[in-house]
Amino acid sequence: MVKIAPSILSADFCNLEREIQRVQTADLLHVDVMDGAFVPNITLGLPVVRSIRKHTDMQLDLHLMIDKPVRYVAQFCEAGADLVSVHLESDHPQNIQKALDIMGEYGVKKAVALRPITSPEAILPYIDQLDMVLVMTVEPGFGGQPFIESQLKTITRVWEIIQAHNPSCDLEVDGGINPSTARRVVEAGANVLVVGSALYEAPDLSAAMAALRVTE
Repeated sequence: MVKIAPSILSADFCNLEREIQRVQTADLLHVDVMDGAFVPNITLGLPVVRSIRKHTDMQLDLHLMIDKPVRYVAQFCEAGADLVSVHLESDHPQNIQKALDIMGEYGVKKAVALRPITSPEAILPYIDQLDMVLVMTVEPGFGGQPFIESQLKTITRVWEIIQAHNPSCDLEVDGGINPSTARRVVEAGANVLVVGSALYEAPDLSAAMAALRVTE
């Protein structure tokens, strides 16, 4: 079954509680954390995550687009994350492993994320312990970017690795997802779709979500 993870990066931040309520029927709430160092943008941080946690029971899917995430993983877990993704490009392998270990200590689901420049094989040292792999189909940092078609091959290869080593691991795709691209990434192996503007800018959000759910 395809899971939908609305990205609040595309929401109206002046009315964030309302915007979260609009997507309550989704499976996860995707929260992009950017630091202006790992990516050239700054979004929200710990205080906002804590506030979100107080106002929704949705599963919080935190995507840490930050440099050396091991420094902050414990704090984001304490703030209410249910799942945390750290980018493989953001630190040395030993610190990526340490970040995953911290998630395990807090009982938070573990994920790693890949930029378009990163080989699918980079997940191999971690795959046995992961709950999810996140494949970016845009360069991380800004919403509303066009879908990178060549990433379909990466999605397929990540799916093959998951099937060989950890079939219960989810495969999430983030970037340029709409009803057209959603169908292709699901065919390539994805089962979790991060959707921003295609939901929040749709004339009928409920209809847009329903269209995404029929991509199987």
